[in-house]
Amino acid sequence: MRADLERLGRWDPDRSRRRVRASFSTRHTSVLRVDGAFAGSVTIRPDEHGGRHLEMFYLAPDLQGRGLGTAVLRHLLAEADAAGEQVRLVVLRGSAAQRLYARHGFTVVHQDPIDVSMLREPAGPAVLTLGEHARAQRTGHSCSSWSS
Repeated sequence: MRADLERLGRWDPDRSRRRVRASFSTRHTSVLRVDGAFAGSVTIRPDEHGGRHLEMFYLAPDLQGRGLGTAVLRHLLAEADAAGEQVRLVVLRGSAAQRLYARHGFTVVHQDPIDVSMLREPAGPAVLTLGEHARAQRTGHSCSSWSS
């Protein structure tokens, strides 16, 4: 996230810390662990529209690009789909995360020079493809290693 904020000329470490502290919720945040070590975190909470709001999705840089983020996202979306709920999020414009979310059915509903608001309507149950499962197994990642 820092790299994207720097790219947009918006990096302010104090503001970033305040934002995380203000929105952190132990009730809605899950810590991601791989082999017992911290791998990242994600917050998903109810929103004012009766759906869910995905925020603060962080994955350690050395674990990015290995399918773990996709597996976590698919799990969260499967839960929302089972409940028939929309998922909303805000992402920094031009970030790799924006492309990840678009691949998983999120569409842009609003954007400004910094932020892009996205929405995903509920779909049928999400299925982890064999390729994603194999990649997760090869790199030692699995849903069973998540904890909250």
